[in-house]
Amino acid sequence: MKALTLACLCLIALTPLAHASSPDAWAAYDKAVLASCTKASGLKNAKPVGNAAQFDDRVGYTALLLQGQYPQKHMKGAQGTELCLYGKKSKTAFVTEWDSIRPSAKP
Repeated sequence: MKALTLACLCLIALTPLAHASSPDAWAAYDKAVLASCTKASGLKNAKPVGNAAQFDDRVGYTALLLQGQYPQKHMKGAQGTELCLYGKKSKTAFVTEWDSIRPSAKP
């Protein structure tokens, strides 16, 4: 009976360790988020602004802000900002223009 109790305590103690991700796994995830968001944005020379925001698993998304140049000819290479939401389960990126986050230039 003592052996069973000891085995259960060991399993309970080790359970949180099973859910932790290694630094390499996080680096690979960050790289996948950046690649997917950059592709979905369509911005030229898209670069992340700061670090990605990791939402709780109950939400299921990672948010990343990107800046780059709009590719449309009529935009004449104007700088643009887009917000990307990356679905953790679906591994799909969704983007929306978010130029309003930047302060407007005063005349």
